[in-house]
Amino acid sequence: MPRFNGSILVDTNTIIEAHRVSAWKALTGGYAVETVEAVQSETHTGFQRRDPEERIDQAALRASLKAVHPVTSAQKARLKLMLMELDIDLDEGEFALWAHLLERGDDWRLCGPDRASLKFGVKHGRRDRMISLEALLADAGMAKTRPPLRENHTKAWLDRVLAEYAMEGL
Repeated sequence: MPRFNGSILVDTNTIIEAHRVSAWKALTGGYAVETVEAVQSETHTGFQRRDPEERIDQAALRASLKAVHPVTSAQKARLKLMLMELDIDLDEGEFALWAHLLERGDDWRLCGPDRASLKFGVKHGRRDRMISLEALLADAGMAKTRPPLRENHTKAWLDRVLAEYAMEGL
């Protein structure tokens, strides 16, 4: 399968995990990595309680990203209406990511292990747009990380969760 060349949008968990395993440069060097302002802000929230390798320099983060997108009130309102029909509670970062993603017409992938976000993606026909950090790093030439990735950032975990949510929809 050819390497994906579109935009990769990441959530807070992905950013923190990539920093934890020293893979952020491999990820941003191999892909056009983007996020939204709410996610970029979340990477700084609670930093005092994180291990040193999980602390993220905000200026360096912003400089390493292809884009940090603002999310408009109209985009948020559209998503709120969609969520009223579902029993899904997205946190602020994932909410902003989906509000932004639903407006995009280009080819993108979302990398983030948040279960509510994945459930929303499956329910809205975007299952094929979800990708694991492990898969991205492998395609970028970093097959193994030390320390190893946490389970929820692996391809096997993502495949299992997406299949579970797809089965719920039947």
